[in-house]
Amino acid sequence: MFYGAGVWDPWLIVAQIVCLQCLYYLTLGVFMAILVGTRVSRMSLVYFFDFSTLTGATVTGWCVIASFGLSALAGAVFLLYLIERAKKCLDFSATLYVIHLFICIIYGGWPSSITWWVVNGTCLAMMALLGEYLCIRRELLEIPITRYRSNV
Repeated sequence: MFYGAGVWDPWLIVAQIVCLQCLYYLTLGVFMAILVGTRVSRMSLVYFFDFSTLTGATVTGWCVIASFGLSALAGAVFLLYLIERAKKCLDFSATLYVIHLFICIIYGGWPSSITWWVVNGTCLAMMALLGEYLCIRRELLEIPITRYRSNV
């Protein structure tokens, strides 16, 4: 969709970052509603941005971790359609998680849980690597030029 000439376009980059961030939080919200919403009496932004909810000590904490993991996998598909270039996947994935870190710091302070860092680091790696793999697979597809071939 946004794949074009090699001209540096800052507005395009900002639009891609905003779209990717919004789609990431939208899918995170859907997965949280399905996995966590059925376990708690009231959903809130605590499950999105507070580092203390990412814990392996409770079933709800594992559901939050699973939601982040599934959102990272969905983010890789978003990279395929929004970014379309394998060499840019790591940049956009890292930008998404750095913005998420800043939001978490503003919301609940510096994440002091090692689980938070492991989960987000793993999700960053999953999103970047799977996104690169999917983009490389698309870039390697043969370009169809059927109208120039003779019918033999």
